[in-house]
Amino acid sequence: MFSFTLMVIVFVIGYTAIALEHPLKVDKAASALLLGVLVWTVFILDVSGILNLGFSESWEHFKQSSLLKDFMTIHPEAGILEQMKHFVIDNQIVEHLGEISEILFFLLGAMTIVETIDQHQGFKLITDKITTTNKVKLLWILSFLTFFMSALLDNLTTTIVMVALLRKLIEDKKSRWFFASMIVIAANAGGAWSPIGDVTTIMLWIGKQVTAANIIAMVFVPSLFNMLFPLLVVSIYMKGHVERPKVDEEARDFTTPGERKLLLFMGVGALLFVPVFKTVTHLPPYMGMLFGLGVIWVTTEILHRNKTVEDRRKLTIIGILRKVDVPTIFFFLGILSAVAALEVAGHLHLLSEYLDEHVHNIFGINAAIGILSSIVDNVPLTAGAMGMYPIMTEALVHASSEPEYMIHFVQDGAFWELLAYAAGTGGSILIIGSAAGVAAMGLEKIDFIWYMKKISWLALIGYFGGIFIYWLQDLLLFHM
Repeated sequence: MFSFTLMVIVFVIGYTAIALEHPLKVDKAASALLLGVLVWTVFILDVSGILNLGFSESWEHFKQSSLLKDFMTIHPEAGILEQMKHFVIDNQIVEHLGEISEILFFLLGAMTIVETIDQHQGFKLITDKITTTNKVKLLWILSFLTFFMSALLDNLTTTIVMVALLRKLIEDKKSRWFFASMIVIAANAGGAWSPIGDVTTIMLWIGKQVTAANIIAMVFVPSLFNMLFPLLVVSIYMKGHVERPKVDEEARDFTTPGERKLLLFMGVGALLFVPVFKTVTHLPPYMGMLFGLGVIWVTTEILHRNKTVEDRRKLTIIGILRKVDVPTIFFFLGILSAVAALEVAGHLHLLSEYLDEHVHNIFGINAAIGILSSIVDNVPLTAGAMGMYPIMTEALVHASSEPEYMIHFVQDGAFWELLAYAAGTGGSILIIGSAAGVAAMGLEKIDFIWYMKKISWLALIGYFGGIFIYWLQDLLLFHM
């Protein structure tokens, strides 16, 4: 039990180091990498003690699977300790590394495409259309743009695009931090009501807990208010105008107007192509992203083949890759690896069971899952909730001892709708609670403590406000 508890202690210490990045003067990516390795190390050093506690669902499933039988066929002399080590090292680490790598390569592809558009001054076509410097007007324009873009693309890609836009619109670093943080709230809100807008809604859609039309119809209004409540509060006290960055005169000659338009349309087209690619091929989204990057890569090589070596270095993908923020990739790798270890060891399963036993209310359970998703990744939390309850049928509901409670767990039931909302938007409460937040933090070097002081309370207002709107909506539509 000591090692099981020690994993949590190591996670808390690592999380604290990430939060205190600026006072400690240690980059969060370094802390995250150490955290990811140390949690798995504690796990493997006492793997039998931890797995014998019986909290790991993954280990129970593995014991019944053909994978263990195959291993025992090859290694008939292997004892239980060797089986457990094989489960962790050759099965779970590899499986989770595959899932994490999908996110990392997706992020790397999206960041490179956005950087390519930026380097070709493609965003100038958009920023030239946004003429206002009034802080409140600009915030509303960018928030609504983010909200709907996030539903079409996804919250991670949209955040990367919008942060790149912000750099062309706002000079002051702290002002840009504030706008980027509000964009995170809008991106997560926009992703929650779309079946392709967030990883958790994709999971629920593929798992048949929700249907596409229903998730849009029932979660759109709560998600909209999740963004609107913070916007309304900020609009009361925010004053003044933003200062635009000075135009780099020397950069104007690197691209022609035609090249700017071409790369903007190709870049945005490549991002929009990703959900289409996934729907048609059923391959992971990162493959669609890398395909789009490959097409743009070939295009820039041909487009700039006759230019000077200096211009080619600035405008082709090889040169642009040197500008991509690699520490953000390492940060993702570390934090997601640490959460994966907690999932495999059974910490998250234990947490989900505790919530069901002690809360036993769909609003309370989902509200807690949403808040927890600001600390640990919302994907394993959602997976835990999906595993906690089967999709109920009308017959099973009527046969149960609690039909009024279990009705919420049918397909398109209130529990699944609220889970999509809570897991999708709860991550906004802390900067590292969502993929969008982590991306914004990495790209703009946003301080964790600054975000907690300036943004977390706004995100909480939006989060609980949206839950109240969902409750009101449910009451008006089904209980009156």
